[in-house]
Amino acid sequence: MTDASMTDDLIRDILTTTRTIALVGWSPKPDRPSNGVARYLAARGYRVIPVNPGFAGQEALGEIVQARLSDIEGPVDMVDIFRRSEEVGPVVDEALTLAGVKTIWMQLGVVNAAAAATARAKGLNVVMNRCPAIEIPRLGL
Repeated sequence: MTDASMTDDLIRDILTTTRTIALVGWSPKPDRPSNGVARYLAARGYRVIPVNPGFAGQEALGEIVQARLSDIEGPVDMVDIFRRSEEVGPVVDEALTLAGVKTIWMQLGVVNAAAAATARAKGLNVVMNRCPAIEIPRLGL
């Protein structure tokens, strides 16, 4: 299921204006999708801040892995979520406390309508069940 309200123009706008991405659920294992997507986004010039409490304090992608979103210093444009759909609500609640956050992005297979409604009510863009590493080449960005 994809979100029909997310047109190509809106996704293009999100991906071209976003500079800093907090990637929740990052894994240091190179075979994990969260690792591959993080590396892809970093290679495309985005600042990617890995978020995973099990690896907090370690370095990855030129950043220190953070335990929680609230540990990130400075503004974040987008929160990219690699968590189960039922675990998204608290991530979105915490994301809403971040300075500058404009977009909640739920990865492939991740859909949480209640969390999406909460984020949209606060004026954020929400993308569900999509991957920026797929959308960027698809849109020719």
